Amino acid sequence: MRELEASALIGPVKEALLEINYETPPETMERLRRALATEVSEAGRAAMEDIVRNREIAAKERLAMCQDTGMAVIFAEIGQEVHLRGDIRGAINEGVRQAYQEGYLRKSVVADPLFERKNTLDNTPAIIHFDLVPGDKIRLIVAAKGAGSENMSTVKMLTPAAGLAGVKREVVEFVEKAGPNPCPPIVVGIGIGGDLELAALLAKKALMRKMGQRNPDPRYAKLEEELLSAINRTGIGPQGLGGINTAMDVRIEYFPTHIAELPLAINIDCHLHRHKEVII
Repeated sequence: MRELEASALIGPVKEALLEINYETPPETMERLRRALATEVSEAGRAAMEDIVRNREIAAKERLAMCQDTGMAVIFAEIGQEVHLRGDIRGAINEGVRQAYQEGYLRKSVVADPLFERKNTLDNTPAIIHFDLVPGDKIRLIVAAKGAGSENMSTVKMLTPAAGLAGVKREVVEFVEKAGPNPCPPIVVGIGIGGDLELAALLAKKALMRKMGQRNPDPRYAKLEEELLSAINRTGIGPQGLGGINTAMDVRIEYFPTHIAELPLAINIDCHLHRHKEVII
């Protein structure tokens, strides 16, 4: 059994949030530059030039690449052979607090969603998803999710009769309806199966993959590619200004479901696509 103080999570969470708000992973930067090189729309190409330049400045100057520095979302996989002493949730939130205060990142979280809507002033609490897994390691996926793209997300409870064609239609039509609002070129996370809440969680988890990483099931990998092509044929383009680069990637996660339902969740991420994996 590995013994670990919960406070050991503070630093990694803090550093991950600072990094994802300032720097762009190589595989994502490559995809953005490819979109710039291939874009046929003059307005879309100008938008991509601004996006790529913004990323370069943010990394060089250690400045947030967007004014919406997101709500912290953490997927925490805790190895069953790890004994964490202390307040795990508190330690993760302390890491979030330090990152947003010391990094001069915008604090966007309100304590009450409906009535007072007072800012918590430190961007906590984070949304934390815990999972127990084999092993003696802790795997954190730390994300900063902006509201522009999160607002362009949905869960639809389809009937099994909708089938493959129905899923494709729902996804493409929803992206078309979202238009420029989620700041294309986007990444589309899709959850299929489970139930209402699990489908939404699967869609969010799908966004946490690396750029271009396909579902290991070849059927779903093929569907990812088909949906990516269909979305890029909509003509929405970068920042909704027209063109062939509406989406950078489409990712699907699935889970067994009830015989009478076909849950489908769509969680869109903007071109910032901020997340990082940390192993402790």
